[in-house]
Amino acid sequence: MENYGYTKTEGTQNQQQFNIPYRSEKKIPAAILGILVGWLALNKFYLGYTKEGVIQLVLNIVTFGAASIIPFIEGILYLFMSDKQFDDTYVNGKKGWL
Repeated sequence: MENYGYTKTEGTQNQQQFNIPYRSEKKIPAAILGILVGWLALNKFYLGYTKEGVIQLVLNIVTFGAASIIPFIEGILYLFMSDKQFDDTYVNGKKGWL
């Protein structure tokens, strides 16, 4: 079955053996969601952080959208992280906030 360049963390031995670059499946979509529609907290929901997503939505309502700078900054940080670091921190490590 094709994986379209994406690899899982379980296959790190195979990656080193064949020199295949590590690619995260969720990094780019989460970054784009954070930058473009972060005020809806879609990046949090996409990564599986329901509680943090609801908190972000409530913060945006209470602050009249001023808190939407948080997911915007998170989206930019996602883009500058390496794919391995992103997966270790947000996908496998389940770190909800910056």
